Amino acid sequence: MKILITTEWYSPVINGVVTSVINLKKELERLGHEVKILTLSEEKKSYTKKDIFYISSLGVGKIYPGARITLSKHNKLLQEIIDWHPDIIHSQCEFSTFRLAKHLSRQLHIPIVHTYHTVYEDYTHYFSPNQKWGKAMVALFSKKVLKHTTNVIAPTEKVNKLLVGYGVKRPISVIPTGIDLTKFQQSIKKAELHKLRIKLGIPKENKILLFVGRLAKEKNVEEILYYLKKWNPKTTTFLIVGDGPYRETLENYVATNHIQSMVKFAGMIKPSQIAAYYQLADVFISASNSETQGLTYIEAMASGLPLLCKQDPCLDHVIIDGYNGWQFSSYGAFHCYINQLFQTLHLHEYMVNNAKERAYAHYSSVIFAKSVEALYYDAISLYKMRPQPVTILDSHS
Repeated sequence: MKILITTEWYSPVINGVVTSVINLKKELERLGHEVKILTLSEEKKSYTKKDIFYISSLGVGKIYPGARITLSKHNKLLQEIIDWHPDIIHSQCEFSTFRLAKHLSRQLHIPIVHTYHTVYEDYTHYFSPNQKWGKAMVALFSKKVLKHTTNVIAPTEKVNKLLVGYGVKRPISVIPTGIDLTKFQQSIKKAELHKLRIKLGIPKENKILLFVGRLAKEKNVEEILYYLKKWNPKTTTFLIVGDGPYRETLENYVATNHIQSMVKFAGMIKPSQIAAYYQLADVFISASNSETQGLTYIEAMASGLPLLCKQDPCLDHVIIDGYNGWQFSSYGAFHCYINQLFQTLHLHEYMVNNAKERAYAHYSSVIFAKSVEALYYDAISLYKMRPQPVTILDSHS
């Protein structure tokens, strides 16, 4: 099968969508398929790099940090894709590259499968002063986009229910995004972890609470910082790995509340280094409610970290309370669980083993790719059964 994956972001950008696409491409190729990527160039020119098509684009960071847009559908690279003639398009984003996916679908008479990665309701502060209006806009926009697809993939039941609530009529399949777990299987040498601890300035006796992710308002890192101030632990460090537009605000919060001794900002690190940070930590922690699935949660589990995360429907099948972590809804619950984890004999070891078991049993990229592959075949069959509109090839198509 020839598969075209369209995405607003791709390597060298680092985020959950990019990680998902890279892993899916690799596993689909292992299954014998031919896979190409259509994405946006970081500059005003288009080019190809191996099997990646980079389409010229413009930055529109005022709408959303890092966002880019392309307007033209008449590009020689798109003609190369048409000449290649993929069997199916798997879109990963709802904006410029979806517009291109829709154009290619019409030209080639092939189906679009779409993965709905982002809960835009949690991002309304970027484009609407009124949250209620923002949510209504998100519902209308999502329904309008997804009507052009044949099938939709929701990473969690949370997203499935959201889309049904928006009135989306296309078939929706819940398929948890899988990740390449192999790089988290190898143990980092204790000497290397010791050097990293020294580099970060974390005392030897301190327990480490780890957050990995983009530092944006919707990630709600401030709630964890507030809890730390209230808890005031003497031998605990909150290690924040990642960067983003909200970092300065968080650093100011830490300084204003005089909790610098408890918090370390590691900044952006290379993907090849992330396994060491996970293995250095004792527990993964997050207060975000903006995740569709949260791939860093899976990476943390694969590394043997119990999860302590704010209650969210996307975590209902990821965290089993008391088994591989807990979901908290208040400071009281957070404080209770963290004390229980570190003070109950053998509990941390028990959760470490359970976290690994759950990650490898349910969230490997191999399992993910096979599920998506089966959906592709279903989508192609379903598309062929539908009456197709006549395509008029003109300058406005």
